[in-house]
Amino acid sequence: MGRTWRDGSGRLETPGGAVPLEIAASYRARRRGLLGRDGIDGALLITPTNSIHTFGMRFTLDVAYLDRSLTVLDVVTMRPGRLGMVRWRGRHVLEAAGGTMAGWGLRPGVTVGVNLTGDIAGDVTGAPSRGA
Repeated sequence: MGRTWRDGSGRLETPGGAVPLEIAASYRARRRGLLGRDGIDGALLITPTNSIHTFGMRFTLDVAYLDRSLTVLDVVTMRPGRLGMVRWRGRHVLEAAGGTMAGWGLRPGVTVGVNLTGDIAGDVTGAPSRGA
């Protein structure tokens, strides 16, 4: 049984520590993504998707493609105006400011955790949230 995601916020648990997280799960939130922003503090999880673009972006992104179990399939840096390749096993995409994911320890094979806050509390495995 898969998780039903909703727009919201939480914490991304990485090997390098916890990071503020925004979640874009609705069509509208996924479509907007980081467009119109000059940066992000933490990361944006876009779900469900297996590819992204950076047309209209104002800054370079680090992009991590994740599978259903939140295991990193690939990490790439994308400048504005690019079209990312489809990752067929991908289910989610993490976006962050360019150059940040290496410091978080994100690389293929690493599994991340998501702790949700607010009205979407509970983590992706269904266990109680550890909070943010």
